Amino acid sequence: MERRKFIKKSILTSIGASIVGGLYTWQIEPFWLEFVNVKMPIKNLPKNLIGKTVMQISDVHVGNKFKYQYIIDSFKKASLYKPDFVVYTGDFVSYETAEQFNQLEEVFKHAVIGKLGTAGVLGNHDYGVDWLEPNVANTISSILNKAGINILRNEEINFDGLNILGIDDYWGSNFNPVKVMSKYDKSKANLVLCHNPDVCDLNVWNNYKGWILSGHTHGGQVKPPFLNPPILPVKNKRYSSGEFDLYDGRTLYINRALGNLYQVRFNVRPEITIFKLEEKL
Repeated sequence: MERRKFIKKSILTSIGASIVGGLYTWQIEPFWLEFVNVKMPIKNLPKNLIGKTVMQISDVHVGNKFKYQYIIDSFKKASLYKPDFVVYTGDFVSYETAEQFNQLEEVFKHAVIGKLGTAGVLGNHDYGVDWLEPNVANTISSILNKAGINILRNEEINFDGLNILGIDDYWGSNFNPVKVMSKYDKSKANLVLCHNPDVCDLNVWNNYKGWILSGHTHGGQVKPPFLNPPILPVKNKRYSSGEFDLYDGRTLYINRALGNLYQVRFNVRPEITIFKLEEKL
């Protein structure tokens, strides 16, 4: 009888733990936002920009996959930091239908805008179903530009001496990194935005030295303790999340995403990154 009671108790305990764990991964961690602080040394940084902040927001995924009021609330929290620059690194929507255009407009009424400048690049989900709808990307770009976000489609923009180069999405129809990287001027204080970190392994960089900010991976969204994420949408499985030395003068940072492709996270909290600019000697 004691053995039966022990087995029954063990089964009930396991079921209870599974329910609690499931609720955590579904209802808590996907909305447990973390603000991550990182130092960002940049060569040729103007003296007036030392100590300024660059906020990175990535993979917002406005749509029907989760309640996007969470994104609006997160934007409000982020705005309290009063960032000097804000950069968005793609996947603004989880596109299904034109309904996402209205949702995007509603959410980005509350967009975080930098005091000195705001820019962004598109991600694969911004190119519509199967990344094959350039008209969707054009509409999303227009909405975001009206919201105060300069969407860079293989273009560069300069804000108060910080030169931002934006590469359009790797899987989209407008991918042309050479077009923008051919403009790379090593005498400027440069920063590159590129949604998919796999682009770092292509021969397109024109001897660029500096930081590259990416997203796309969500850090896998699920990461067993002490193990690598089982699912990463990149060829180079080294590129999960966080800071990477590329050993050639480039430093890659992969943001874990603010939004969720699917409403499940474990050991990979959603992230907004705040970089503090420093002069690199």
